[in-house]
Amino acid sequence: MHTARFTLDPAFTVGEVDPRLFGSFVEHLGRCVYTGIHEPGHPAADEAGLRTDVLALVRELGVTTIRYPGGNFVSGYKWEDSVGPADERPRRLDLAWRSTETNRFGLSEYIAFLKKIGPQAEPMMAVNLGTRGVAEALELQEYANHPSGTALSDLRASHGDKDPFGIRLWCLGNEMDGPWQTGHKTAQEYGRLAAETARAMRQIDPGVQLVACGSSGQGMETFAEWEATVLAETYDLVDYISLHAYYEEHDGDRDSFLASAVDMESFIENVVATCDHIGARLKSKKRINLSFDEWNVWYMSRTEAEVSALDWPEAPRLLEDVYSVTDAVVFGSLLIALLRHADRVTVACLAQLVNVIAPIMTEPCGPAWRQTTFFPFAAASEYGRGQVLDVRVDSPTYDTKRHGTADLLHATAVCAEDGTVTVFAVNRSQSEALPLEVALSSLGLTSVVEHSVLADADPEARNTRTEPERVTPHPVTGTALADGALTATLEPLSWNVIRLA
Repeated sequence: MHTARFTLDPAFTVGEVDPRLFGSFVEHLGRCVYTGIHEPGHPAADEAGLRTDVLALVRELGVTTIRYPGGNFVSGYKWEDSVGPADERPRRLDLAWRSTETNRFGLSEYIAFLKKIGPQAEPMMAVNLGTRGVAEALELQEYANHPSGTALSDLRASHGDKDPFGIRLWCLGNEMDGPWQTGHKTAQEYGRLAAETARAMRQIDPGVQLVACGSSGQGMETFAEWEATVLAETYDLVDYISLHAYYEEHDGDRDSFLASAVDMESFIENVVATCDHIGARLKSKKRINLSFDEWNVWYMSRTEAEVSALDWPEAPRLLEDVYSVTDAVVFGSLLIALLRHADRVTVACLAQLVNVIAPIMTEPCGPAWRQTTFFPFAAASEYGRGQVLDVRVDSPTYDTKRHGTADLLHATAVCAEDGTVTVFAVNRSQSEALPLEVALSSLGLTSVVEHSVLADADPEARNTRTEPERVTPHPVTGTALADGALTATLEPLSWNVIRLA
């Protein structure tokens, strides 16, 4: 196997990592909320019914921004149903997931959940622009954020929340380009509605931060044209445009699956190009950033049959993918892709947080445990803070059916404020170790603090209720730093974290 190489130089950077890059997503879908984060009567539940075992894992995961309440769910969401005494809230049909929503967990409970995670957890609230519009968005904003002295702010106080929620970051709908979305719209229809909603929300708070809906994926027939049309209407009124992408292995084509981040990076760069084209056309000096507010490995091909078979149950088991080592390596590569574009991707949300295509799993009245994907996210959130260094790899390559020629090495590096550097690297080879050499220019690094790897002799190994610690990262020996160069060997099919000081 040929050696993979790159150079790190503090003079060449991508940008500062925004903490919001390590966000997640809680939707009223399956068991994400009920028996996931909220289960009154569970032995580990607190006085509010929040599972303290899950809270501890969420803190360990290092999640920051949490998007809520959807997702497809939001396009039928009536925020008024989710406030006030829980036992008086109405039960509703959720058309998105053919389930019955009890509304026992609502807006106040969501804010309380964030507070118990800690000060790093920031709300990201979505408004319903599918079946509702400007008026309802303004009412929700007033209820949530206005201090007092109006009907809706005083209503919030009467519900036990005297202090405003202080929600700064808002999504203007969800996946409105998708025909599956309740209230699906054309780009022109959505662009006008998003612009009018944004303009009105800024009348309440000029400093509000707003995310317009981009395409639901790069493969959508209207991709790029959708972004261009929506931004032509909203460019001066919004701060971000959204991207959503999910990846799975198709027909046993693991080589292509392992190169999924090639598509993710292309998606990001194409959206950036479209944003900047519209900015140039409008002669605007403003720069639109990207909110990659749904991303993950998701075996979506199984979902339609799961949902169509439902007959309006409460909190059914849906989208409960159990992730393998291979899935975790691809997942880690997707994190690398986000970090490599930290100059423009300044918000990102792993979809989702608990049970539903999630890094954390639970059983009703039972335990909670970490999936394989938990470990790359936790490491990236802990050590991926600072300046992303410009990494351009010289790597052996391989051919894929879906993504063309791809590098076996996928990597990035982040320099923290204290001068320490963390290299995140994936070896996409399924069978061979990959020698790595990194030239370190003017970084003042003298030692390897740690080299940990997520890999296993069985690429299908998973963590389950019966074997919750079957897969965990393990230390690597032999990684060395001498004469201004790092040398390491990356195990086959592996996610690596190399910390230098």
